[in-house]
Amino acid sequence: MGFEVKDKRVTVAGAARSGLAAAELLARRGARVTLSDTSAQIPESDRLRSLGVTLELGGHTRETFTNAELVVLSPGVPPEQAAVQAARDRGIPVIAEIELASRWLQGRLIAITGTKGKSTTTALTGRMLEAAGFKVTVGGNIGAPLSAQVSESTPDTFHVIETSSFQLEQIETFHPWIAVMLNFSPDHLDRHPNVEAYAAAKARIFENQDAGDFAVINADDPAVLQMARRGRAKTRLFARHGSMPEGTVVDNGWIVDRRRDAAVRLVPLDAIHLLGPHLVNDVMAAATVGAIAGASPAAMTAAVDAFRGLEHAMELVAEVEGVRFVNDSKATNVESALRSIESFDRDLVAIVGGRFKGGDLRLLRDPLKARAKAVVAIGESRPVVRDALADVITVHEADTFAAAIRRAFELAKPSGVVLLAPACSSFDMFRDYADRGRRFKEEVKRISDMADG
Repeated sequence: MGFEVKDKRVTVAGAARSGLAAAELLARRGARVTLSDTSAQIPESDRLRSLGVTLELGGHTRETFTNAELVVLSPGVPPEQAAVQAARDRGIPVIAEIELASRWLQGRLIAITGTKGKSTTTALTGRMLEAAGFKVTVGGNIGAPLSAQVSESTPDTFHVIETSSFQLEQIETFHPWIAVMLNFSPDHLDRHPNVEAYAAAKARIFENQDAGDFAVINADDPAVLQMARRGRAKTRLFARHGSMPEGTVVDNGWIVDRRRDAAVRLVPLDAIHLLGPHLVNDVMAAATVGAIAGASPAAMTAAVDAFRGLEHAMELVAEVEGVRFVNDSKATNVESALRSIESFDRDLVAIVGGRFKGGDLRLLRDPLKARAKAVVAIGESRPVVRDALADVITVHEADTFAAAIRRAFELAKPSGVVLLAPACSSFDMFRDYADRGRRFKEEVKRISDMADG
């Protein structure tokens, strides 16, 4: 019979993309759905009402949660939110949107997590499998929420899903055929009580796997190796630096699948057109998944060769008067910003700041000292950035984003790089990291137009 929600009272918390998709899916499956959000207005409200969804806007009422038979959380809603906690105290099941959707999927799940590189790896894995002729949907934390993919799921579909710690925190039966863990470093400490809780949430990606499944693991990252040890799946390692007798390695300019008895060349490194050596890791992870799923090296190479990266992830925006502008707005934690900064060798001006999520900004000191001319600090965290960095590199503070970009441009002349690598979330000044990245590109265009004029 499977999982049934017909006539059940279900409350969905959070009306961002995942919540909207979950509410619609539940309504179509016959549930009595209430969608609760703290905003006074949400998109698609008329359409949801036409499906029979009750909207509770402007805050979460306790009764909406304690009278439910099931609560579904969008990843943006903290699980310790008072109304959610009240439901849990009553013994009402509280699950993630990906958990809900996965119960109705017919195809196999390929789930990808890590502190950085998730979106790039997810998108590239999807493109490799598509190039190989498989039926693929891509989404989760990027693209279409998993709930929006249920209607098109067939037994031969591969669902490639980016999964965040917030989503994994609330799973029960979520069971990936292939689970990928790219890396691990402290992040989201504004939301998780400590780094151990964040690690535990990430590690849940492996917990429902069995001997017929695969765990794709970054062997260069000790924390990831430790997390995967507890799983029951077959382990497939990849390592850009270490040399391993078996696994995915770099050898003579190729990404190679090394087995005990043979080595298969998967993708030549010169097919990769992405800024930043750390992105080779993401290509290696995607190629490891491709090899497990049965994609040919030719199909994988074609996908890599055609892939110019994702918007807001080490995106080369323009070159103006000899200065290159690079948008890495997706670098919302210290580790991601560190990798971005290390991708350049000199004359760098980094724009850093926003809403600080925890981690150690002092990790940026040595890489900046070695290759940067200056840092321009933005947003709420300007004092934190100054405290962490000002004794090793000049830190300029800017009151507005536009002023920061213009100041960085002047400092980077005649031949440097202006890098947006905030190491912080965007919510103090912008709707999200994509909004921040778009505004960066708009401002660069203004600078470029003025230079041309």
